[in-house]
Amino acid sequence: MDMFLKNCHDVLQRNAGGSPGFHVVLGNEACDLDSMVSAMVYAYFLSVTADLGKIPLPVMNIPRQEFSLRTDNVFLLRESGLSPDDLVFRDEVDLMGLQRAGRLVLTLVDFNMLPRSDRDLEESVVEVIDHHRLEMKTSPSCVVTVETVGSCATLVTERIVQKAPEILHLQMAQLLYGTIVLDCVNMAPEAGKVTPKDSKYTALLETRFPNLPPRGALFLSLQRAKFDVSGLTTEQMLLKDMKVASGGDLKLAVSVIYMTLEAFLQRQNLQRELCEFSHKNRYDIVVAMTICYNHFNEPFRQLAVYSSSTLYREQISQALEQARNPSLSLNPMSSPYTDIKAYLQGNMLASRKKVFPIIKDFLVDRERGLVHCGDSEGSCEVAEQRACAEDTGMDDNAHLPLTPMNSLVEGCPLDNRMSGISAEALTKKFSEMAREDENAGGH
Repeated sequence: MDMFLKNCHDVLQRNAGGSPGFHVVLGNEACDLDSMVSAMVYAYFLSVTADLGKIPLPVMNIPRQEFSLRTDNVFLLRESGLSPDDLVFRDEVDLMGLQRAGRLVLTLVDFNMLPRSDRDLEESVVEVIDHHRLEMKTSPSCVVTVETVGSCATLVTERIVQKAPEILHLQMAQLLYGTIVLDCVNMAPEAGKVTPKDSKYTALLETRFPNLPPRGALFLSLQRAKFDVSGLTTEQMLLKDMKVASGGDLKLAVSVIYMTLEAFLQRQNLQRELCEFSHKNRYDIVVAMTICYNHFNEPFRQLAVYSSSTLYREQISQALEQARNPSLSLNPMSSPYTDIKAYLQGNMLASRKKVFPIIKDFLVDRERGLVHCGDSEGSCEVAEQRACAEDTGMDDNAHLPLTPMNSLVEGCPLDNRMSGISAEALTKKFSEMAREDENAGGH
């Protein structure tokens, strides 16, 4: 695997202006661990099994400078003896140029619908491997494998085992194994993520490669790396786990913030930093979401909306407040900033993947002229773009609750109505499992 990745850079440069072109394996724009590993391993699989006439090339769907924020990705690469320096990133390859030259074939992993900015690449897509709900329109020219398992890496493992089991080696197995274990919350049934197929291929990897790290210890290490936000700037925290949606003249970012909303709002100069971040990336609105626990170990979600435009801020806030599929049950929280609306989210089950469709529907309705916004009397606000304002003074010594280590940001296990499980209980359970694994010397 390491030699394959090292060769990718050389191959890309050598073939910059010639044939035969590339079969790019592209993960989603979040470039999480599942997306990264699925792209890397599937491209390697194609390189040793397929006669496609084009060179398989895994591409990470983010700029290189953002990769250090994917701390769990960096950790697993290092533990597997690989370097981020050997990866190819989206800002290092001209996919549009390759397509125009007739030199691009594209496989999508861990997502199945290209964003609007990449919609011109659709004609190059020949295969999809994903574990999310199917959104794309299928065609005879594209082979689609979509199954709602816990991890896309499970489907990649299945493909390799079925088609070329001899190419599996320890380094590749560790990448796949770590990804599935993290995505499936250490294979704990109570977390509601793991499926029989995930369990099947995890067990297969454990049996075939007994030198894999103990499952519980690996999970805890990856989990700690994933939730480490120490030392990050506001911009880095927003970029760490962000998805973007656009419609008409509006561009919107939705970020998961790995701390309580109170702690986030107490960051110095936050309003100015949000303004600068939005201006730099041309985002009209930024929505921040989090999930944490109260003093009784009961989960709660929070949500914040930022925009320097009163009209945009009120429009998206109203759409979220009035949403019915699902209802978010938003209750206003105090915000120290004029450009940020803060909410306690009553619906614990509404993770980002459930809020995102609400936002997409809002953008569609707005583009059709169906969005109206007003104050309590019903009058409409006038769009207003203002310069970055100084933030208000805050009490820097305010006591803040600690952010728990959990895997619930994308809705698990709350999506499966397991809201009674606390972060402490899960962490305790995983620690016990890790110790059992280490004592037994197995997995």
